Amino acid sequence: MRCLIIDDEPLALELLEDNISQVANLQLTGSCRNAAQAMQIMQQQPIDLIFCDIQMPGINGLQLVKSLTQKPLVIFVTAYQEFALDGFELDVVDYLLKPVAFERFLKACNKASNLFELNKKQADEPVVKNRNHLFVYADYNLIKISHADITHIEGLKDYVKLYLINQPKPILSRMTIKALEEQLPSEQFYRVHKSYIVNLEHVVSIRKGRIKIGNAEVPFSDNYKEAISRMTGKLH
Repeated sequence: MRCLIIDDEPLALELLEDNISQVANLQLTGSCRNAAQAMQIMQQQPIDLIFCDIQMPGINGLQLVKSLTQKPLVIFVTAYQEFALDGFELDVVDYLLKPVAFERFLKACNKASNLFELNKKQADEPVVKNRNHLFVYADYNLIKISHADITHIEGLKDYVKLYLINQPKPILSRMTIKALEEQLPSEQFYRVHKSYIVNLEHVVSIRKGRIKIGNAEVPFSDNYKEAISRMTGKLH
């Protein structure tokens, strides 16, 4: 994995560089003192994993990760425990508190490696559409989800939220809505908006640019009128 370090403390950079040199499947691409330098490097070459401090001058680590459109895997390395919740809400691989023991560092790297290999395998495998389920990666696990249990799907840049029947919280998984759409049967799931896919089996009604699904409503866009026509069997 090609990795990048972002930290404004020279000693922290040196320690991370030394730790990375001891992990066989990590290739250090660069070390940066601030977010601006990191963004420049990520625009010039692909990065698979970043080790990022949070408290930095200018753009902090949380703001940097939120700003990325193509997110690499992220491990936060910081002295501040109070940002842990904010970090995990960004679906980072791990959150390490300084000073970091090498064993703890290695554990985080192994998590990142497993996720990297899984993402690579999913990208290389042919899409199989005749199944009645799919697997998504969430909370460091592969979760099997039945198509019938999905009510609708919301896309959030490089993430999707899968809303399921009888489950109050959606499942958040790191993938694009387009990639997920390609795995779903087109006769059951319809893209009705750039950010939404609905399961026809759970659609209750359609009116005034809104689709009711159980107790929820999602918008549909004029750009997807053809999908609405196919879904309802009626011309608009």
